[in-house]
Amino acid sequence: MSDTLTEQEANEFRQKCVDFMEEHATKQGDALPNVNDQKAFLAAAAEVGLAGVAYPKEYGGGGLTLAHDKIWREVQGNYRMMAGEFIISHGMCLPMLNEYGTHEQKAAYLADNISGKHMWCQMFSEPGAGSDVASLQSKAVLDGDEWILNGQKVWTTLAHKSDYGIVVARTDPEQVKHAGLSMFILDMHAPGVEIRPIHQIDGGSHFNEIFFTDVRIPKDNLLGEFNAGWKLATAMLMYERVAIGSAGAGKINQPTYKLLKSAAEETGKINDPVVRDQLMNIYSMETTKAMVAMRNRAEQKAGKTPGPGGSLGKLFGSNIAWKMREIALELAGPSSIAWDPADEDGAERQRIVLNSFQSSIAGGTDEIQRNIIGDRVLGLPREPSVDKGVPFKDLKVGTQTD
Repeated sequence: MSDTLTEQEANEFRQKCVDFMEEHATKQGDALPNVNDQKAFLAAAAEVGLAGVAYPKEYGGGGLTLAHDKIWREVQGNYRMMAGEFIISHGMCLPMLNEYGTHEQKAAYLADNISGKHMWCQMFSEPGAGSDVASLQSKAVLDGDEWILNGQKVWTTLAHKSDYGIVVARTDPEQVKHAGLSMFILDMHAPGVEIRPIHQIDGGSHFNEIFFTDVRIPKDNLLGEFNAGWKLATAMLMYERVAIGSAGAGKINQPTYKLLKSAAEETGKINDPVVRDQLMNIYSMETTKAMVAMRNRAEQKAGKTPGPGGSLGKLFGSNIAWKMREIALELAGPSSIAWDPADEDGAERQRIVLNSFQSSIAGGTDEIQRNIIGDRVLGLPREPSVDKGVPFKDLKVGTQTD
C-alpha cells in the first residue's frame, strides 16, 4: 500500500477518526480515563482498525500506512489522551515485538497488545544499573527447553498492572558487559515473579521493584538473537525516547502552557508582564518540541528502529518540566503541589507538578541524553571507557563486589 494518500482518501479517513473519537473519547477538560476506560477504548479502536493503524492485519493491526497513522495521531490530539497507560505497551514493547519477534511470537502476542487486552512493561534498570544499564546482573541460564531467570529489577513502570514484559538478563558473564546480554518475553504472572509497588510522593504507585527467583521462561521466548540483548536494548531505548518525547504530539500542542495559563488566571497573575513572559517561553518551547517530535515520527520508517534524534525530544521535554515546576510554584505556591484530600479528582495539576521530577530520570537521565546527542547526533568524541574489553565477571560494577 502506498504511503501517499489522495486528498479524498485523507479526508475520508480523517472523518472516520473524528467520528470514532466523538463516540468513544472524552474532550479536553473532562475526567481522566482510568485503565478500564483505556482498555475499552483500545478494544473499540481495534475493532475498526484504528489501534495499531500501521501494523499488519494478520497480527491484529489496521494494515494501513504511516500516512494514516499520522492522521490518526493528529485527530487524537484534539481529545484527552485515551491510552496514556499504554505508552510502554504501544510505544516500546509493540514495535520491538514487531521488529524483532518471530512469526510465532507476533501471532501469539501482537493482537492482544494492540487491542489493550494485555498490558506490557519493560524491565531494564536494576539496583546499581540505572543509567549504566549494561552493568545489569540479573542472569538467565538455559536448562533444557527453559531459561531460569534470577535477579532483581527496579523502577519498572506499571509492572503491577502488566500481563507480560520484556526483560534483559545476562546470559554470558565471560563476555564484556555490553555483550553477553539477551532479551526475553516474560509472563508477569509466572511462578517466582514477585512485584512490589513503590509508593510515590503523590500517593500513587506507578513504579515497582521486581524479584525473580528461579523463574522459568520457555526457550522460544528469547526475543531476537542470543547474546544480542544490548543491540535490542538500545533499539528499545530509542523507541522509548521517541514515545516519551513525542507523547501526544499528533499535532502542534502546548499542554503545559495551558496548564500554567489556567493557574495564572486563577491566581489573578495573568496580566503580570513577568508571568506573561514566562508563559510565552513555555509556549515557544512546547511548540518547538512538538515540531521536533513530529519530524522524528515522519522520519521513522515502518518497522525500523528510530535514530538517536529521539533524545532531543526527550531532553527538551525534561527541560520544559523543570521550568514548568518553577513557574507553578511562583504562581500558586504550596497549592501547586498540595491538595485537599477530599478533592482527589481535582488534583491533576498538583500530580503533574509532583511527577515532573521523574522526567529527567525515566528513559535515561538528562546526562545520558546529552551524551547520546553529542556522540551520535553531533558527532563529538565519546567519553573514555575504562572497562572496554574487560569481561563482565571481572568488573566491580553496580552491586557486584566479588
